[in-house]
Amino acid sequence: TGGGTGIVGMWKAFDELEALGLIGPERPRMVVVQSAGCAPIVRAYAAGERHAALWANATTVAPGLRVPVAIGDYLILDTLRASEGTALAIEDAELVGESHQIARSDGLFVSPEAGAALAAVRRLRDSGWIHDTERVVVFATGSGLLHPDLTECQFPILQPGAAENADVVARALARD
Repeated sequence: TGGGTGIVGMWKAFDELEALGLIGPERPRMVVVQSAGCAPIVRAYAAGERHAALWANATTVAPGLRVPVAIGDYLILDTLRASEGTALAIEDAELVGESHQIARSDGLFVSPEAGAALAAVRRLRDSGWIHDTERVVVFATGSGLLHPDLTECQFPILQPGAAENADVVARALARD
């Protein structure tokens, strides 16, 4: 969660879908994930605060999470509490590592912000907060192409129409 408009908008959309008769009153638990270097919502949620204070000297490799004060902080916090959700902070090394892991395992080149969300899912499953029977939706809206500086892998250069392109790609995928 950077500025929090996503979580607030999703929560509002559930009410609108219910008003249209498209869904019932059940709602998912919502989760806020922030970088440990900029986690004003996480801190406010843990302290039971109504508003999130400015996070001084915010630092993170994930620019979308570098929001030291969210304009809709109270709306985000209200959503977390109404949904019986939670909030957690992820260290930069973990969120970058998770974005690399999802690239290796699923072929998705996601942003570090998405890596934070995926790391949170792993942590919440390990803790038992998310049960094996539950379905989880992760909004991974950022592409790794926005952050090539955080990528450890080297991409092969393919020549249009070259017969050896398949071999070049296979060798690149075999590297870890």
